[in-house]
Amino acid sequence: MYRESYRYLCDFLAEQKIERTITGITPDLLRSFIAWLLHSKRKWDEHPHKNERNMTLGLSPVTVNTKFGKLRTLFTFLEDEGYIDKNPCAKIRKVKEPQKEMKIMSTDDLKKLLAVPDQRTYAGFRDYVIMNVLIDSFARINEVLTLKVNDVELVHGSIYINETIAKSRRGRTVPIQKRTARLIKELLKECAEFETDYIFCTNYGGPLSDDRFRDRLKKYVKEAGLQIRAHPHLFRHTSATMFLENGGSERYLAEIMGHSDLRMVSKYTHLSQRSIKEKHEQFTPMNNVISGLQKERKTKR
Repeated sequence: MYRESYRYLCDFLAEQKIERTITGITPDLLRSFIAWLLHSKRKWDEHPHKNERNMTLGLSPVTVNTKFGKLRTLFTFLEDEGYIDKNPCAKIRKVKEPQKEMKIMSTDDLKKLLAVPDQRTYAGFRDYVIMNVLIDSFARINEVLTLKVNDVELVHGSIYINETIAKSRRGRTVPIQKRTARLIKELLKECAEFETDYIFCTNYGGPLSDDRFRDRLKKYVKEAGLQIRAHPHLFRHTSATMFLENGGSERYLAEIMGHSDLRMVSKYTHLSQRSIKEKHEQFTPMNNVISGLQKERKTKR
């Protein structure tokens, strides 16, 4: 991603006929670069498997912030190492991103989804265990699929997310329920013949890829009759929301999810529409206004 972000900047400099020098990069130039990404950069350019009709002009604000973030890191490094006197990215703000309503699953959705995998088969039981671990640990799919036998503590119930796998590059221990630990223990017996350190394996003993699980998850969602866009991160969104609705604190949520900054959990702290509806019914001022009118009218002694 760092190489790609740097290539985007070099493409912009070449198009604008600007010399590729470190000292030539100014804040105004970078602002022009951001505008170029938003309005002139071609999506999926040079991608071998994308249709021409998808190669429209302009990247999304989310993509632009992701690409520019890598350059921000680059110039921060150059300043820290003394290659430049001033970081040209220092005062450049992120592009404002549209705030979409975060979708989550309901308790009934989760129950229906967990009922779909055929636990009489190895692959079905493995997928069932993966979904239970995702729900219970709030972990990302790659963090779960790369778990090894030594990363799981089955007696007290916890899993260790290795620092080489964690997005934050900070290792963390995540608690899991005893039931989840028992499921992992049962799965380990099933795949003992594979002679591998990985917990979640294919039918042939190799590590299960996230793409393969995504495809199987889509199939399960369809079989469950759920009208949702299926992706593994949906479990993380759902678990975080339910944790808070059940009374959990943001501080503990941040620790479980691997965020060092409490602000990082803000995108997970939205409340479900069901929860909002329940609180509205409980606390709306209309209860004060019409409470007297709701009493039964007395007509007899």
